[in-house]
Amino acid sequence: MSTYQLSYSLWQVIFYIKNDGPSTLVDISNQYQVEKPTITRRVQRLEELNIVKQIPGKDRREKIIQLTELGEEIYKECRKKITELEHRVMEGIDKEDQMIMFQTLPKVQANIMKREGSNIEQSKIVDK
Repeated sequence: MSTYQLSYSLWQVIFYIKNDGPSTLVDISNQYQVEKPTITRRVQRLEELNIVKQIPGKDRREKIIQLTELGEEIYKECRKKITELEHRVMEGIDKEDQMIMFQTLPKVQANIMKREGSNIEQSKIVDK
């Protein structure tokens, strides 16, 4: 992804738009549980790279983001490389073990997110 000046956080935005279609900044920030200004900065960077563009929404205040033609091409190329990497790292692991891992990892991620959320709440209490 570095070939296209993409970080993982920028890839997340591209991935979301590709899979969910044109989306608002709020949709994307809710998906990744990130503040809207953070998503705004990511989208601005993707606009600078001509990967996404804004399209008119029902409401002028609502920004709807979609991939450009270049964004579609970059998505396909990166997705291909990611799939190749996934195949390499899964080499020698049978399908049953892979399925167990795919079911377990989201649970691990949810636990991490819960813990980070509770740490943030605890730090707010301590700061008071």
